[in-house]
Amino acid sequence: MAEPLKGIVPPLVTPLQNRDSLDEPGLERLIEHVIAGGVSGLFILGTTGEAQSLSYRLRRELITRVCQQVQNRLPVLVGITDTAFEESLHLARFAADAGATQLVLSTPYYFPAGQTELTEYIRHLVPELPLPLMLYNMPSLTKVWFEIETLRQLAELRGIVGMKDSSGDIDYFAKLVGLRTLRPDWTFFMGPEHLLAKAVTLGGDGGVCGGANIFPRLFVETYRAASTGDEPELARLQSQIDSLQRIYEIGKYASRHIKATKSALSVLGICRDFLAEPFDHFKPPEQSRVAAILEALKASGRTA
Repeated sequence: MAEPLKGIVPPLVTPLQNRDSLDEPGLERLIEHVIAGGVSGLFILGTTGEAQSLSYRLRRELITRVCQQVQNRLPVLVGITDTAFEESLHLARFAADAGATQLVLSTPYYFPAGQTELTEYIRHLVPELPLPLMLYNMPSLTKVWFEIETLRQLAELRGIVGMKDSSGDIDYFAKLVGLRTLRPDWTFFMGPEHLLAKAVTLGGDGGVCGGANIFPRLFVETYRAASTGDEPELARLQSQIDSLQRIYEIGKYASRHIKATKSALSVLGICRDFLAEPFDHFKPPEQSRVAAILEALKASGRTA
């Protein structure tokens, strides 16, 4: 059995040239940027990767290109969340053939599933998957939680290897970590990056932090400081993470988090800031605000 994944696994943005083609040089630079920052794996086709806005053709191209470039240097996790059972299964098989390491699945969206329905859905899907599966709790977007009792029942499925929690509820995360008594091999990742340190001190294994696209080493060092109990270093790094959060306050729509991340990567010269329809990138006034925040952070300490 493979060792449980730990550390920082960035949810990669999907660099786009236009609405249905990749910014290929940008994707290459982004992958090398985060690997050089010391991350433990890459997660593609998640929320930050705009997965549900991408064509199935483009999702497959992204999987192929990422796996080819990574060349087994790090685990590659692929999101397979979909409203259609068969589409999740097709993408899972494609990812396995391309060389991916794990799959990631949130609750099906649009029609909210009841917990009994959700349990049966996962029970039906997992035996057909060609790779280990990490569950992904994202109730703000899918409208459905993975309730703790549901996870207790699903813990008997050996194909499930952990949970990424993006609820932002630290009490829920603490209960998640308590499931380790049932599955000591499970990985528990925190989604919201400002809660990374708290999650690790509660026994979590790291984070899937969107800001690690921008400053991967900042989050890698935060994880290490939290893991070793280095309080002075952790306080310094947490202050930088808190400062970075200001870029997500720019803009007024929910898409501002992805806009800000892509804007920051554009400012750093890593990839374009094009977003998939129906979203649009920040205009020059907003981009200037992002640039100012990044400049202040770079001047304050180790961020890249």
